[in-house]
Amino acid sequence: MESHWLRFLSVAICLMQNLEVINSANVSDVTNHPCTRPCIDGQHMECEYNFTVEWYYVLSKACYDCPFNTTDCARPHCIPADGVRRAVVVVNRQLPGPSIQVCENDTIVVNVHNQQESFEGTSIHWHGLHQRKTPAMDGVAMVTQCPISPHSTFQYRFEANTPGTHFWHAHAGVQRSDGFFGTLVIRQTSTQDLHYGLYDYDLPQHVIVINDWLSEMTINKFAAHHHNDGDNKPKSMLINGKGAFQPYIDPITNETVYTPYAVFDVIQGKRYRFRMSSNGILNCPLQVSIDGHNLSMIASDGAPFTPTDVESFNIFAGERYDFVLDANQTVKNYWIRVKGLADCGETFTQAKQTAILRYQGAPNSNPSEPTDYASMGRSGRLLNPWNTKASEEQIPVSEMDSLDPNDATSKPIPDVRFYLGMDFNKIDNIYFHDPDYYPLYAIERNKHLYTPQINGISLRMPPSPPLTQFSDIPKDLLCNYTAKENCSLTHCECIHVLDIKVGHVVELVLVDLGVTFDANHPMHIHGYSFRVVALQKVNKSITIDQVKQMDAEGKIVRKLDRAVRKDSVTVPDGGFTIVRFHADNPGVWLFHCHIEWHVAVGMSVLLKVGEPKDWPAKPHKFPTCGNWKYETPVTTTTDPPMCPTQTAKTSAANMNCPHGTLWIILLIQFIC
Repeated sequence: MESHWLRFLSVAICLMQNLEVINSANVSDVTNHPCTRPCIDGQHMECEYNFTVEWYYVLSKACYDCPFNTTDCARPHCIPADGVRRAVVVVNRQLPGPSIQVCENDTIVVNVHNQQESFEGTSIHWHGLHQRKTPAMDGVAMVTQCPISPHSTFQYRFEANTPGTHFWHAHAGVQRSDGFFGTLVIRQTSTQDLHYGLYDYDLPQHVIVINDWLSEMTINKFAAHHHNDGDNKPKSMLINGKGAFQPYIDPITNETVYTPYAVFDVIQGKRYRFRMSSNGILNCPLQVSIDGHNLSMIASDGAPFTPTDVESFNIFAGERYDFVLDANQTVKNYWIRVKGLADCGETFTQAKQTAILRYQGAPNSNPSEPTDYASMGRSGRLLNPWNTKASEEQIPVSEMDSLDPNDATSKPIPDVRFYLGMDFNKIDNIYFHDPDYYPLYAIERNKHLYTPQINGISLRMPPSPPLTQFSDIPKDLLCNYTAKENCSLTHCECIHVLDIKVGHVVELVLVDLGVTFDANHPMHIHGYSFRVVALQKVNKSITIDQVKQMDAEGKIVRKLDRAVRKDSVTVPDGGFTIVRFHADNPGVWLFHCHIEWHVAVGMSVLLKVGEPKDWPAKPHKFPTCGNWKYETPVTTTTDPPMCPTQTAKTSAANMNCPHGTLWIILLIQFIC
């Protein structure tokens, strides 16, 4: 009887241990975490989070009667999204995932439990954090770490030393497009925050992430687009994981209902700091405005600049913007509008989404103003235009004045300059157009797949992470942007590396050639922020040589004093963006287009800053991975016999036998 109780107790303890992991991953308001607090000089905390990654479902059984009963839409584990039922990959059954909000110089610890039933590996990138001294925590699968194996755990641990508005997302495959993302804010004390006097409140509830959204699993759309004639244009968007898109007919009232909007509460007469991130997926820049209110833009990608008042702003994939809203209007409800551009724009899907700005005392109802696509735009001053030349009302982000002091990048001439040309190239990409069976010229036009590349090269992901296993990478797979020839004729692929010396000031001249499509590429750098010293839309198309000629003729003016500091920036189609950074953070860092499908097919380059001897040591027992090939083990015939033979009697002391068998040998000898 006692043994049965012991067995029951051991099973119960095991279940409780499992439940501890699950419960710690349950839905919790960000305001309940002890690290979400006012920041005080000299006070630092260790902030731990448990992330369980799994495949889940929109409007699952956890939603009960949502959207007909909107109260049910707020139940734990209910993901209403935009009302389209589809599979998602999420953290802790939340969309977006848990918000991490800490103070500068806190220590962030995230325990990731990869429970994906699809047996996919994963990793998490902490978008915007420089990971100084901890490059192995940057979270890029096959660049800084091995993917986190399915049904295993991995712990991220790093210092929150990059203040500002950031976010986190999966950096393996296309998982972030299916819901694997969340917000991350590193606040400063009142004495460190340069904009502290401009607002009354900086609330955890006013942290926003927006994104375009697909109606089915991303890999389905990706495969259809790249291997057939499937479209790549989202029809919907989400604001903090919510929105109205799919209509439902209430069986009782016969009325059309939708899943609920995100709501942001304010009090009349108060000023609020809002923090917004774009987890943009595809070629869909997003225009943001709030009915009846102007916005005072104060920061981008975590870096403060001189406040600028606008009616609206564009935000590209990977960017973040902070703005102050003065709640000085009549008490009522106002639409927060997100309007899709480019592939989500007027000539394509006309994707859009809205949320509600609700003044205290306003009724619990939707604003009455129309929300059709034609009503979504806002005239007036716009920050960060899409593929438009600068004007009084179209204000490039490069015109912002940074509040950070000038640094090494302000020197007149950089130590090294790289020209990086990008476009969609009409070549037989071996992965999508086999040159022997279905080359471009043999396939109908609507099934052509043009490859987005940098300098005509696609990044081939390494077989091992170069940051931690550089010696394991076959050196014949490496190349730089001058090492490849005839890339205009054939598909060039390699581990594309730019070698940079520690301490150098690096200038990247990013040129969108603009030959194929009227698109743009939002470029994101890992490990650094850069200064945006020039940004210009020139023409419908342009070449690197033309940009060099403009520069030689003095037609490109670099802003070297108070240039805005960012880590994600658009490159206008038929134009250029010039950025500079001081290479003082050794390691291997990814630089890539933040459109998910573009990075997935290799629109990236590795920035190798310094040599392996310069890089911080990897954590103790850090996981390894790489190529493996079976080798026949070497055998030998010189080993002494393991057991007695019939022709020789040997004492147990002289035999090469396992110690556990000595008593058997002694017994045999005694019997004999």
